Amino acid sequence: MAKILIPTPLRQFADKKDSFEVTASTVGEALGQLIAAHGDLKKNLYNDEGKLRSFVNIYVNDEDIRYMSKEATAVAPTDTISIVPSIAGGR
Repeated sequence: MAKILIPTPLRQFADKKDSFEVTASTVGEALGQLIAAHGDLKKNLYNDEGKLRSFVNIYVNDEDIRYMSKEATAVAPTDTISIVPSIAGGR
């Protein structure tokens, strides 16, 4: 099963879990299974048009899906999907 890593700021919407295992062939399917299990994550990951929010970065292993096939990027059972929200701030 592929594993989705849930970042600390989003764990409050995922029953405080740090990861979630899925059986999916694409990133979109994997995220769909995550949202089906933890519906409160949807508003944090997707905009009103159903597109991934611009400040949410998704990686399969160490590869950014924006430079691959986006949500159609293939997922193997041994892959790790990382959700990395952008953080703004500084001086």
